[in-house]
Amino acid sequence: MSIVNTFSLQSNRQIKINFDGGDLSSDAGLLLIKEFISRLGIERILNRSFKTDDSAVFRYHTDRDNLLQMIYMIMAGYFEDDASDELTNDPVFKAVLEKSALASQPTVSRFFNRMDEDTLKQFQEISRILRKRIYSIQMPQAVILDLDSTLLAAYGKQEGRAFNFHYQSNGYHPLVCYDGITGESSRRRWLTAVLSQHRTYRSVYGAFNS
Repeated sequence: MSIVNTFSLQSNRQIKINFDGGDLSSDAGLLLIKEFISRLGIERILNRSFKTDDSAVFRYHTDRDNLLQMIYMIMAGYFEDDASDELTNDPVFKAVLEKSALASQPTVSRFFNRMDEDTLKQFQEISRILRKRIYSIQMPQAVILDLDSTLLAAYGKQEGRAFNFHYQSNGYHPLVCYDGITGESSRRRWLTAVLSQHRTYRSVYGAFNS
């Protein structure tokens, strides 16, 4: 029995049909994020202002590329390092990163391990530059930050976990920051992923006028 892999329509020979499936992705929305990042010049800023304490003379996956990869992954809902291995040949991720393959989980983990206090200072400077650019377009009348704690439950003997009396459960208790104006409360949309870890419950609400 023969299988027809590709054939053309008799009505239009330029239209070809095949059953190979092609390269599929469920994250095509990242192409719009790529355009937004390019318009803000974030890639150029990272080239100038971001570098980890890396002793290697050459790396195929640079610090800038690794950081952009994790930014795109988190925006698409992939929060763990090992998701890199599943996405290594994803056509959309390769397109937005302009690479033939993504950095692997071990590469991403080593990248995170190289971060230190100087890295945080670089992030603060990058944030200042981006905030200045955005405010030059439109200055917000008010910025409201909703600071609150949450529970990240732990079901094993993970290092640093503790019992939280408020939630009556074991886990981690980070303080997170949300957009107080739009009411976005999903952890996927937090402004600052984890500000610090606290083992006692507290809730702080702050409003800041620009």
